[in-house]
Amino acid sequence: MMSKLKVFIADDVNDEKLAPLSEAGIEVVKEIKLSPEELIKRLKDADGVIVRSATKITAEVMDNVDKLRAIGRAGVGVDNIDVKAATKRGIVVMNAPDGNTITTAEHTFAILVSLARNVPQAHSKLQSGTWDKKSFVGVELFGKTLGVIGLGRIGKHVVKIAKGFGMSVFAFDPFVSEENASELGIEIGTLDEVLKNADFLTIHTPVTEGTRGIIGKDAFSKMKKGIRLVNCARGGLVDEDALLAAIEDGTVAGAALDVYETEPLGENSPLLNNPRIVTTPHLGASTKEAQEGVALTVAEQMRDYLISGELRNAVNAPSMAASELERMQPHIELAERLGRFQKQVMKNEAILDVTIEYSGELADKDASPITRAFLSGLLESVSARVNVVNALHIAEERGINVTTSYKTQKASNSDMKTSVSNRAGIDQIASGKVYADGEGRITQVGDFSIEAVPKGYMLFTKNRDVPGVIGKIGTLLGENGINISRFYLGRNEKGGEALAVIELDSQLEESLLDELRKVEPVITVRQVKL
Repeated sequence: MMSKLKVFIADDVNDEKLAPLSEAGIEVVKEIKLSPEELIKRLKDADGVIVRSATKITAEVMDNVDKLRAIGRAGVGVDNIDVKAATKRGIVVMNAPDGNTITTAEHTFAILVSLARNVPQAHSKLQSGTWDKKSFVGVELFGKTLGVIGLGRIGKHVVKIAKGFGMSVFAFDPFVSEENASELGIEIGTLDEVLKNADFLTIHTPVTEGTRGIIGKDAFSKMKKGIRLVNCARGGLVDEDALLAAIEDGTVAGAALDVYETEPLGENSPLLNNPRIVTTPHLGASTKEAQEGVALTVAEQMRDYLISGELRNAVNAPSMAASELERMQPHIELAERLGRFQKQVMKNEAILDVTIEYSGELADKDASPITRAFLSGLLESVSARVNVVNALHIAEERGINVTTSYKTQKASNSDMKTSVSNRAGIDQIASGKVYADGEGRITQVGDFSIEAVPKGYMLFTKNRDVPGVIGKIGTLLGENGINISRFYLGRNEKGGEALAVIELDSQLEESLLDELRKVEPVITVRQVKL
C-alpha cells in the first residue's frame, strides 16, 4: 500500500493558499525558522518541501534526505536552492515566476508618481508642521515619454499603466520586433535612442554580465537633461555612484529606487536623505495578493507533480531520468555556453531565427533538453525566469523561430551546429563537440575551425591575415596587465581572414576594447563571458 504523500512547509507561507495540497489528501506539516540539522530531520519522510527566501535547501540537506522529490519556491527566484545539486539528484525545483508581475508593475508606478509629484518629501515636511507648497512643484505624466528597458511580463504591464496615464512609450528590448511593439502601441528603438528621448526611464531586466551597470556614466551622458529614473527590477542595474553624480550635475532631476547594489541599504548610504531620491525597501513583491498568489501557485504545482507527474514552472530538467541526464549533462552544459557565446557575439541584435543541427552521437537521441539549454543561454539576458524547461516558450513569446534537425554521419568535428540570424539578416554560426574526456569545446565559429574550451573571459577577434597582428594584440593586453591563459587560432586561407579566440584571466575595460579595435588589420572585436 502506497504511503501518504507529505509536503513540509519550511517558511511562513499563507496557510489558506496551501489548501490544494490537503484537499488532495496530501499531509501538510509546517515549521519555520529551523536550523539545517532540524530541517534535515523534518524532511526525512517528506515528498516535497515549500520555502520562500529564508530557508536554504543546500546540497548537504538533499544528501541527507532520500525521499524528497520536489522543492517548491513560493516566489520568483531560487537563489536559496542548490538547483544543480537538486537536478543531479533527480529532485524537481519549481517556482512561481509570474506571481509578482502585477504588484511589481504597480509599485513601479507608485514610486514614479511619487517622484513626479514629490509626495514623500511633501509628506515629511507637512508632518514636521510646515505648510510648504512652493518647494514641491512637480511635473505631469500626461504627454511625457516613458522609456522602458525590457519588455518582459512586468515591462509590458508597466506599458499598459503608462498608456492609461496618457504617456507615450519608447522601449528598448532586442528580442521584441517592430511588429510586436506596434501591437503594444509603442515605439521601439536602440538603447541610445531610448536614453536620448525619455522623460522618465524605468528598467525591467534581470542582472546578467550584459546588463549589470547598464545605466552608468556612459548611459547618463546620453540622457535628456531633467530625466527621472525608476528601478524596481534588480540592484546592480544602475551604477549608484554614477547616478549620484548625474543628480548632482543636473542630468537627472530625480530617482525612485526600490532595489540596491547592497541590501539592506546601509544607514549611511548617500542614497538616503537625498531630496531628489525616493527610496523604498525592496517592496516590489510585497502585497497581500502577491504573497497569496505565489503560495497558491506553488501549492497547485506541487500537488499536480506529486500526484500525476504533471510539471509546470520547473527550473531544471525533471522529465529526464537521472541516469540519462548524467549522460547528457556535458552536452547540455556545452549547449548553454554556446548560446551565451552566440548572444554576446551578436551583442544586442534582435534574434529572429535559431537553427540547430545535431549529428554524431546526438543524431539518434531526443536532443530537446540540449535545445532548451542552448536557448536558455541565448536568452539569459532577456528574462530572469528563463531556464531549460521554459526557454522554448520564451523564444516563442519573443517571436524567435527555432528549428532543429538531425544528421546521421560518421565522426565529425561537431555534435551540434548552431546558427542564429538577426533582424538585419546576418547569420552567426558556432558549433561544438563533447570529446571522450567529457569536456565540451567550441569547434567552429563562422567559417573558421578552432578547438576552444568555452569558459571564463574570452576575447573574440577577426582580422586580416597579415604578419604581426597577434603580436600587437598580445602587446596591448600585456601593457594593460591582462594575462592570456589560452590562445586559439583559425584561418581559411593564407592572406585571407583569421580568427582568434583568446582566453583571459580577467575582464577587459571598454577603453581597452576600443584600443584593440583601432589596430589596423583588426576587423571585429568582441568580449564574451562564459
